[in-house]
Amino acid sequence: MNRKILSLALAINLAVGVISPVAAQNTRTSASPVVPGQEQTTTASNSEEQNARDWGLRVEEWTRYREVMRGPLGIYSPNLDPLTALGIEARSDEERRHYAELQVQVEARRVEKTLAYQRAYDAAWQRLHPGIQRVNLPGANQTSSTAGVPGDTNRLAVFIKDGCDPCGQLVQQLQTSGAEFDLYMVGSRQDDARIRDWARRARIDPARVRSGSITLNHDAGRWLSLGLQGDLPAVVRQVGGEWQRQ
Repeated sequence: MNRKILSLALAINLAVGVISPVAAQNTRTSASPVVPGQEQTTTASNSEEQNARDWGLRVEEWTRYREVMRGPLGIYSPNLDPLTALGIEARSDEERRHYAELQVQVEARRVEKTLAYQRAYDAAWQRLHPGIQRVNLPGANQTSSTAGVPGDTNRLAVFIKDGCDPCGQLVQQLQTSGAEFDLYMVGSRQDDARIRDWARRARIDPARVRSGSITLNHDAGRWLSLGLQGDLPAVVRQVGGEWQRQ
């Protein structure tokens, strides 16, 4: 009798051992209807669509950008933005014009946001540190420089960039003439040391900075916002409500 019971128990255990893996697999299959590879593909597709929207492009245009950057252009200029890359590799005049116009729109929005933030930053600085100069020269740290977006019609706005010999020569001429001006460094990357080093090389008088007759400022997109043509340096003044090169 005990031998029969033992045999029956063994038979049941063997049956369970055979059936359980199949049942477990069915359970896992019904609980996981999304294949991992399919989920990854969906995520990648959503990411591509978002990248395209960020630049105002269609998905197929973003795909072409990726293809273009895998070619010679990507080797020569690996950090090109999508609009510039697509414009350079345009297949027709119409396509080139399309990307140029799209880039102008994107750049205008970027400059607008940059200027809005810069105005908020200027206001915050004046509110929190009204007596501290933002960009100091040695010996010129006793008063504040408060230049913001060019707006004083009695002063000149001078736009310069680093590595520009004519920029230094022009600033020296203006300083020698006794002109008052607000200097804006294009491409400063908000780095005060870069402006200070440039000002020392250009031999800007710290006393003029201390008195406020010359101010040193980050451009922060101002030059682009004026929409003026030509290379730097540039001396501009507001005439009849419009900014004009002098």
